[in-house]
Parts: sequence; structure tokens; C-alpha cells
Amino acid sequence: MPELLFRVRWPDASVQRCYSPSTVVREFFVPGESYPVADFVVRSRGALTEASERVRRGYGFGCAQAAAQLADIEARAKSFADGEVVVEGFDDLPA
Repeated sequence: MPELLFRVRWPDASVQRCYSPSTVVREFFVPGESYPVADFVVRSRGALTEASERVRRGYGFGCAQAAAQLADIEARAKSFADGEVVVEGFDDLPA
């Protein structure tokens, strides 16, 4: 299954590299686009849940790393009452 990292810039200008076990996140985010924090969390939840489900269909179990990444995004988002998250880009991981 093709994994990737997606780079995001939070409202405080910190950059985070986020893991996905599937390229499905490309269907949820556009590089260079900014999303209100709440929308970013909703999109992340959708993308990482679908990515984990793809793992489940292929291997019989969900992806714990995707769940952990989502939990981290949700926790980090609580630090921001408002603001925008910029999706800076995608980095494919070697197969």
C-alpha cells in the first residue's frame, strides 16, 4: 500500500509532517490550500479513517499509526481557537 507524508503549517507557523498509510489523503487536501482549523480536522478525520479502512480491507486490520496521527492532529488543533492550516505538500515514501 503506498504510504505518504503530508506537510502542514499550523496557525502558529509550526510545520508538522503527518503520516498516512494511503494516498487517499490527496482526495481530501490540495497542496498550497489553507483550511480553517476545524475544517482541517474534519478532513483529516475523513482521510485518515479512509486510509485505515483501506489497510483493513487489504490486511484484515486497521492502521494504528493512522489512528495515532489523527489523535495527534485533534489534540494539536485544540490549541487554536481559530486560524488556518496550510497543506504545504505531499511526500511519497519509498516502497
